[in-house]
This record gives sequence, structure tokens and C-alpha cells, in this order.
Amino acid sequence: MAQHIGFKLARLPRLWRAVIDERLAPLGLTQTRWVTLWNLRKMGGGQAQCDLARAIGVEAPSLVRTLDQLAEQNLIERRPCSEDRRTKRLHLTEEAAPLLEQIEAIVNEVRDEMLAGFTQEEMDTFDNMLDRIEKNGLNLQRQSEEQAKAS
Repeated sequence: MAQHIGFKLARLPRLWRAVIDERLAPLGLTQTRWVTLWNLRKMGGGQAQCDLARAIGVEAPSLVRTLDQLAEQNLIERRPCSEDRRTKRLHLTEEAAPLLEQIEAIVNEVRDEMLAGFTQEEMDTFDNMLDRIEKNGLNLQRQSEEQAKAS
């Protein structure tokens, strides 16, 4: 059983996003667009493109096309950065607010459906287990980086 945990952990986020994608399709949102909007909302306005890309897990140049499309839809604005004129800060527009409310409602609905039948105690235990797995993984990553530097 434990030997399959890694595969299950990798498969679940894809399944989760696929269900959300299906539910968001009538709103005309691709996964890339809704994930970008969602993360920008979560991070707060005024984020640099590179920081948003890092949070999403993509390279900054890969995000440019999506940001262009969101700007064309008047869902985001790029504003100059006062500290660095080369950097643009990303801000959600007022037009994005109702769409983000719909996205949030759908994401919450999917989460509730996917976690149906779990008690709060089970969810707390699961959350703690995920935290421990992540901590162990970060420790392994740090050890690998230290070994690479020592070589």
C-alpha cells in the first residue's frame, strides 16, 4: 500500500484540477487562466510576474501569453513598479471580482464533494500527515543540495 502513495499523491492534484476545469469550462476559463487568477488573488495585488510564475510553478516567460489574454479580457492590469522600471506589477481589475467569486464557489464545491464523508478529525490528521510528508521532502531536497555543493 505505502509503495503506491507517491503515485496517488501525484494523481490527485491532476484529478482535482480536471474536475474544477470541467466545472469552470462554461465560464470560458482554461486551467492556466483560472489558476493564474486564483493565485494572484491569493497572493494579493502588486505581484511581480516572476513571483506569480514561481507560485504557480511555471517559468515566467511561459506566463506572458496567459497574462496577455487576461489583460485583453480586462481581468488584470500591468502597472509599473516604483522600485524597478523594468518590472511590471500585476493587479486584478474590478471586472475580475465577480469571476473570482464564481471560481471560488466552484473550487469550494469541488473540494467539499471530493472530501465528502471525512470527519474533521480525519481531515486534521490527513493535513498533519501531508505537512510531515512535505517537511520530509524539503529535508531530503536540502540534503541533496548540500551534497551537491560539497562535491
